[in-house]
Amino acid sequence: MKLLFLPCLLLPLAACATTADGNGPPPVREPAGECDASAVQDHVGHTASAEAGATLLRLTGAATLRWVPPRTAVTMDFRPDRLTVSYDDDMIIERITCG
Repeated sequence: MKLLFLPCLLLPLAACATTADGNGPPPVREPAGECDASAVQDHVGHTASAEAGATLLRLTGAATLRWVPPRTAVTMDFRPDRLTVSYDDDMIIERITCG
């Protein structure tokens, strides 16, 4: 009777098996674009606009742009390819960071 339950116990472990072909480590996703906000800190104080966002993306090398309006909660997950720009009620950029 105990032998009948053994396959039931091992079946969940089979779901954890890797599907790599065994010829090395699994592939790693390359970053789409590392963000570097150090060169755009002089844009703090400028007006937030679509044109400003496009310029910031180009200058930082980020792949995505996240605008953060005032009094807005955002996720804390780190994405090295994301530029985060916070602005105030008057649409003035307050902070520019990566992540």
